[in-house]
Amino acid sequence: MVRIQREDFSVDEEIKAVLKKSKSIGGVVTFLGTARDFSKGRDVEMISFEHYNGMAEKKLKELRDEILDSFDIIELSIVHRVGDVRPGDNIVLIVAAARHRAAAFDACENCIDELKRCVPIWKKEITPDGDYWVEEHP
Repeated sequence: MVRIQREDFSVDEEIKAVLKKSKSIGGVVTFLGTARDFSKGRDVEMISFEHYNGMAEKKLKELRDEILDSFDIIELSIVHRVGDVRPGDNIVLIVAAARHRAAAFDACENCIDELKRCVPIWKKEITPDGDYWVEEHP
């Protein structure tokens, strides 16, 4: 359950899809990243996400497989938007489900950290003063 898409997503629908995987799920942890209106001392009007088509999807699938193998979880879903988003819009959702909450928390935290580190998705902030590429991963 990995997707990169331009359109918004429903957090509720993504959680429901994960819960359908197993009746053994006892804990679900989510991380929802949303667009801020302020960054590094500047007002942000919009954020534009670009990705290396094909490679970003491949890296997300590899990351999902790695997290599923490394943590005692039942299911993991990752959705990331590309294109233009406005302050308050959803950007990324990670849903980790496990028998027990501790594993779900650990998997979710590791997943977002690794996603930022290794998935080729880039962020440009559009401000009243100009456009700025964010050097670290989003």
